[in-house]
Amino acid sequence: MSDSTVTEPEGREEVAVPRTVTGEDTEGAPGRLRRPRHPRLWFEILLVAASYWTYSLVRNAVPEQRAAALRNADWIRRVEHTLGVGVEESINHAVNSVTWLIIGMNYYYATLHFVITLGVLVWLYRWHPGRYAATRLVLFATTAVALLGYYLFPLAPPRLTGGGHFVDTVSVHHTWGSMASGDLKHMSNQYAAMPSMHIGWSLWCGLTVFALASVPWARVLGLLYPAATLLVIVATANHFWLDAVGGALCLGFGFAAARAWYGSLPYALPRLVAVPAARALRSAQSAQSA
Repeated sequence: MSDSTVTEPEGREEVAVPRTVTGEDTEGAPGRLRRPRHPRLWFEILLVAASYWTYSLVRNAVPEQRAAALRNADWIRRVEHTLGVGVEESINHAVNSVTWLIIGMNYYYATLHFVITLGVLVWLYRWHPGRYAATRLVLFATTAVALLGYYLFPLAPPRLTGGGHFVDTVSVHHTWGSMASGDLKHMSNQYAAMPSMHIGWSLWCGLTVFALASVPWARVLGLLYPAATLLVIVATANHFWLDAVGGALCLGFGFAAARAWYGSLPYALPRLVAVPAARALRSAQSAQSA
């Protein structure tokens, strides 16, 4: 740790002032384009709200190319059956036969996507401020690149592929929450299934908790969360397996963007934020005078 030494005019003894609150000197770290700063709560609330509003606006502004979306869905099914992984229909019917389970999954699909993601952001802000901005950039970059997928590859979810092969579990069980079923379907682009941001966001949450949590059971839950989400999106007939692959690829882009910007993966950054020497000096002088 690098220290600054200051002599007071009144002849008081020298005060050693730490340059950072982390115990590490992060200034001048090789390859780092931007040094993390302490997040500001009001700014983060506005940023997250504005970003999600923009994402929803752009996603829903993508033309609903129904014919192309159905053709792409047929292609996805052929590819999956060729690979031997086209089991979405079997899972959908099997889970739908257990009423309490599928209803629970419907509510899981409708709510945890937002609740867990926001919860992880709050946890990062509180306990890992030095890693918050970079990890948030991963999430934002992942979401932004997903918009290209919605525009370039319109895709119908399995429940809209026709033929009665899949069960739209929200409609059948009259559960609340899907913006693509019932009265809310006209408010959302129904043909934006590729990539799955349920998977992109849940993987972001799971990897973040697994990498940074100090409690073993929390790390295990971090790994289980995206796995459970994968089962839910398939069982409710909202996504194909390959939509999940698309979400994971978007997350990979998000991590690449954060590494390019900060010169390091978010989880490798210091947990706390560097404090400029002048600010640290003022704090030390105030503490000593008190």
